[in-house]
Amino acid sequence: MREITVSLPEGRSYRVFIDPLLFSQDDWLQEVSFPSRRGVILTNDLVEALHAERVQRFFVQRGYAVDVVAVPDGEEHKNLATVEKVYHRLLALDLDRKSFLLALGGGVITDLAGFVASTFLRGIAYYQIPTSLLAQVDSSVGGKTGVNLEEGKNLVGTFYQPSGVFIDLSFLETLPEREYREGLAEVAKAAFLEGEDFTTFLLKHTEDILGRKGTILEEMIARSIAFKKAVVERDEREGGLRSILNYGHTIGHALEKAMGYGVLRHGEAVSVGMRGEALLACALGVGTEEVYTIQKTVLEKLGLPLRAPQKINLNAFFSALWRDKKREGQKVRCTLLADLGKPVTGVEVEKSAILKVLPEICEVEG
Repeated sequence: MREITVSLPEGRSYRVFIDPLLFSQDDWLQEVSFPSRRGVILTNDLVEALHAERVQRFFVQRGYAVDVVAVPDGEEHKNLATVEKVYHRLLALDLDRKSFLLALGGGVITDLAGFVASTFLRGIAYYQIPTSLLAQVDSSVGGKTGVNLEEGKNLVGTFYQPSGVFIDLSFLETLPEREYREGLAEVAKAAFLEGEDFTTFLLKHTEDILGRKGTILEEMIARSIAFKKAVVERDEREGGLRSILNYGHTIGHALEKAMGYGVLRHGEAVSVGMRGEALLACALGVGTEEVYTIQKTVLEKLGLPLRAPQKINLNAFFSALWRDKKREGQKVRCTLLADLGKPVTGVEVEKSAILKVLPEICEVEG
């Protein structure tokens, strides 16, 4: 079993436990401090059918009273209407401020459950149990929570750290191939930001990574988390450094919204977004063709998309882009790569520059 501790200001910290069969053993549970014995598993209906009974039984057999609350699966349900329904269910189950949430699911659930926990009764404890690769390597760690509005992704949210993260690699065995591969986009992002060593690791072990081979898979997940931990510890609330973790997301989120949620999965949108932002780096003289080519090669080898699968309406795309949280006037602030491991933050990018690279990553209309 691997343990990674995320240490934050004011003596706050939490541990990430990683094991191929975490929920088949309980030594680690003795090291976790829960505020009470009363909790709720918040999940979606798809993950509920696959894993909720196993996780619920694990806790009940060890003396916890744990119910299950399931919401519909999908990014389109990560909104305030769903949050309100969850609030009502938690009240009906008589949860109090000592109760806790267990977030069982992928990226949507990690974001949604964190937001619910941060606001229900002005804040209760929550623990992440990520079941997708994307959630295991990225969204379960760091304390960013959020829900979508009609205008765009994650426009309402909080910074609220989990009290623990429990990663059981066996959950990945039930993950569909497309969903598994989208998680590799966040791994690639971490590798590009960390530098040549992690990027070379991905190229060297591509076959084992795609085959979900245990030892390499565990190492890849641990390296991704260790990188994010190092960033979050230095900048918990995105005052500066943490903005590098948005690499690929500025263009990616706009593509995701413009096409309609579900056409591109989040990780797929980030992959296309990273290619677009690597092209921007070249066009603006920030990066080089060599760095662009390395990124493109890694994404290709991991089976990730380099172009959007359908036409993009320009008005819809820029409408989503201008609602990005990092927008300033008619410019967006992007993180671009000067080299592997050398991100440049706060690069102001005008509409004209984006228009030049957009046809490389999608067919445009309007």
